[in-house]
Amino acid sequence: MSDNTTFILVQTSHSGNVGAVARAMKVMGFSRLVLVAPRHADVLSHPETIAMAKNAQDVLAQALVVDRLSQALHGITYAFATGMVARDFGPPTVSPREGLHDFVQSMAADNSHAVGFVFGCERFGLSNDDVYACHALIRIATHPDYGSLNLAQSVQLIAYEWRQALGGFNSPVSTNKLHLADGQSVQGVLKHWEQALAAIGFLDQAAPKKLMPRLNQLFNRSQLRFEEVHLLRGIAKAMIEMADRGPKNESNR
Repeated sequence: MSDNTTFILVQTSHSGNVGAVARAMKVMGFSRLVLVAPRHADVLSHPETIAMAKNAQDVLAQALVVDRLSQALHGITYAFATGMVARDFGPPTVSPREGLHDFVQSMAADNSHAVGFVFGCERFGLSNDDVYACHALIRIATHPDYGSLNLAQSVQLIAYEWRQALGGFNSPVSTNKLHLADGQSVQGVLKHWEQALAAIGFLDQAAPKKLMPRLNQLFNRSQLRFEEVHLLRGIAKAMIEMADRGPKNESNR
């Protein structure tokens, strides 16, 4: 489905946004970009575009430039318009996450769709006619007092949600195994700390109250690792040794 996904930018004004869009697409594994009547004819080779694309110049190299949205929709079997304002008339409005997930579920038995995501210009978004040409409108919910999203930010958000709907990428798994301490080791730490706390006078063994059970719960919640057990026992040992030596003489200060 990645090879059948196209991102379409209509009348883009700023060259840097085109480069940033290419980068946003590439990190989510998409490469098909079409520009509809961009403001600058040389936008794909503009230095600002290249700079903002970072290492996604290959996306720019194969991008197409066309005059009308209808040309950009060639081969697209399902087009999502994007916008901040829902229309009273036109295609159904969906949210990015639920809408794209439901779409993928509905086409589970038929993955032949070529999907397009259509984004409007930075100042005005998409015209009504552009929205009407699409099958659905994706509306990104934002704070009611400030709903302005940068074009590349919008593309990144939609590209991420679309990738997640398609199954996502596997997150790298840490190779550092957690060697958690077993119950016997934790109880050993607890006993050692009981001796240390008594040695420094913090624990009254004749009336211990609930100090040790509370420490026991603290250790359990912490999910101690074996190296942490050794650290805690080392601290307890040092506390006991310091208590055994008693206060330093004035001559040793």
